[in-house]
Amino acid sequence: MANLFDTLCAHVATDSACPFAWLPDGSLVTYADMIAGSARYAQALAGLGVAPGDRVMVQAGKSIDTVMLYLATLRTGAVFVPLNTAYTAGELAYFIADAEPALFVSDTARRDGVAGLSPGLRVETLDGDGAGTLAALAAGMPGDWATVARADEDLAAILYTSGTTGRSKGAMLSHDNLASNALTLREYWRFTGEDVLLHALPIFHTHGLFVAINVTLAAGSAMIFLPAFDVAQVMAALPRASVMMGVPTFYIRLLGEAGFDRSLVGHMRLFVSGSAPLSAEIHREFAARTGHAILERYGMTETNMNTSNPYDGERIAGTVGLPLPGVDIRIADPETGAPLPQGEVGVIEIAGPNLFQGYWRKPEKTAEEFRDGYFISGDLGLIDARGYVSIVGRAKDLIIAGGYNIYPAEVEAALDELPQVHESAVIGVPHPDLGEGVVAAVVPREPGFADEGAVLAGLADRLARFKQPRRVMFMDALPKNTMGKVQKTVLREMFGGVFEG
Repeated sequence: MANLFDTLCAHVATDSACPFAWLPDGSLVTYADMIAGSARYAQALAGLGVAPGDRVMVQAGKSIDTVMLYLATLRTGAVFVPLNTAYTAGELAYFIADAEPALFVSDTARRDGVAGLSPGLRVETLDGDGAGTLAALAAGMPGDWATVARADEDLAAILYTSGTTGRSKGAMLSHDNLASNALTLREYWRFTGEDVLLHALPIFHTHGLFVAINVTLAAGSAMIFLPAFDVAQVMAALPRASVMMGVPTFYIRLLGEAGFDRSLVGHMRLFVSGSAPLSAEIHREFAARTGHAILERYGMTETNMNTSNPYDGERIAGTVGLPLPGVDIRIADPETGAPLPQGEVGVIEIAGPNLFQGYWRKPEKTAEEFRDGYFISGDLGLIDARGYVSIVGRAKDLIIAGGYNIYPAEVEAALDELPQVHESAVIGVPHPDLGEGVVAAVVPREPGFADEGAVLAGLADRLARFKQPRRVMFMDALPKNTMGKVQKTVLREMFGGVFEG
């Protein structure tokens, strides 16, 4: 029974001069600064009437002050609710009505618009440069705070899902959910106080917030804290880092830089990829260029991290590795829930201490998503003879053409191996004869290339005929969200009528 903050910082002395974060201006935030800064923000929250269990909703730019606010929220016993900075006023109105926050923190430019969404809503501001009304209030507070004790099951955060299949749902994550995952990853990925993490991820998402920051704190590591991914800034920072966490887009962009080679990253200990599938081709190209095998893992908003390729041992391209210690993965028939034999494709179901507490104020939806204590992920996958998990797509993305099941990931893997293809995404759209037809959206390796016949010919000996795309659509870039995940709903809207007429 402990507050997540106490668990993560149990090893930290209040006067520790050890580095916590180097900021873009070159300044250093020590662990002592972090403890005092989060205490000041905790004092500010309490002064505004925030009590244990209250929701603190935050839509603010990435800054070290936002990190302090996250930690302060934990320390007060309140519930941190981060929101994507791209959300519109209409979306914010839904989140505010759903979570009923005691406090909303926005950047100054959006303050009036947010305040107008809900009568009586308390809104304070926090800007990317550390300015704002909440920052000013915190600056005048003392740098000590007695962290509020919390039970393991008490909520630490609510993260809203991306809402690709209807309204976003608030995944309730407890202090123990987050602590168990951070401590497991610290050991599994061998994090120590000697590590320096290059942090270029957003911090409204489980990857940049709970994986990157929580694991850093749990290990007493340091961060190079960048405001966003900028390839020039990342290249300049890599010589000072030992670990990098990123999404596939980060690694694709780095591979496009002539100076990204073994000499630049020879000292690095680990590259981690997640939040979106990493193609086997990018995995191989990265290894050939740098000598490093990217470690791919698999997580969800509702579960944090579930599996990881091993730190020692083979990191197999196209897989997300083995279940993490304490996490149980099973493959089940999507309709009946019956366990499936090894090697068969079914829905991935997850159990373990990392599993969320359910969806905020949606008990019926929560009940629908659990089966015998396992969370039904909605991801389709299989487990091979060595225990490695491979994901073949979302259940909602499964294509059924002429009665055959087609898994987009398999077609994408074949496309990505072609010399003409840089990136691909495969969708199913209405087809007058087959029910659904396979459409491939392709970013060519050479700008301007648009030879559909050449791509289809390249697949002739790689895939059964029923799996091959009926059309190949060329694009300059695939539509992606802020975490680098391809937005297939956008592709279906764009190409949904390609077989009409």
